[in-house]
Amino acid sequence: MTKDVPINERIRVRQVRLIDEEGTQVGVVDTRQALQMAREREYDLVLVSPNAVPPVARLLDYGKWRYEQQQAEKEARKKAKRTELKSIKLRPKIEAHDYNVKLGHIRRFLEEGHKVKVTIMFRGREMAHQELGTRLLERIGKDLEGIGFVEMRPEMLGRDMNMVMAPGSRPAAAQAQASASS
Repeated sequence: MTKDVPINERIRVRQVRLIDEEGTQVGVVDTRQALQMAREREYDLVLVSPNAVPPVARLLDYGKWRYEQQQAEKEARKKAKRTELKSIKLRPKIEAHDYNVKLGHIRRFLEEGHKVKVTIMFRGREMAHQELGTRLLERIGKDLEGIGFVEMRPEMLGRDMNMVMAPGSRPAAAQAQASASS
C-alpha cells in the first residue's frame, strides 16, 4: 500500500520546512522545535517531501492521513482500466452462421474495451490457400470498422494466420497513412 514515511523521532534531518495542521506554512524550523509543536498540539510530525531542500514536514494525524492515502490508492486501482487480449479461433472454410456468431463475440469483446487476436488455423492442404485466410481476416476488419480497428495486419505464424484488433476508431496518423497507401 503506502510506503513508510518518517514520522516524529524517525525524522533524521536538522531542519524542516514546516506546514501546520491548517495547511499554512510556518517556515524553516529546527526539527526538535517542530516535534515540540506537534506534541503540544497533539499531532504527528510527518515528513511528506523528504527530497526537497529543506525537507517538508507537516503537522497532522498520521493514522487518519495514512487511512485516507490507502483509500485513495484503492479507488485509483478500481478506476484503472484493465484491457485483456481475447482470442478467437476460426477455420478458413467457415459457414455464414458460424462466421456471424464469431463476429458477434469479437464485437462484444471490442465494445467491452478488450483487444482481440483473431487466429485462422490451417490444416493440411489448406496451407496452399492462405489467401482465403487473408480475405476472411480483411472481411472481419471491414465488418467491425466502426467498433474497432486492425492494430496488427494479418501475418502467418507457423500454420496460423493472426490479426489483432483494438477497440475504438483508428488513430488519426494511421488513418492518414492508410489513405495514402490506398
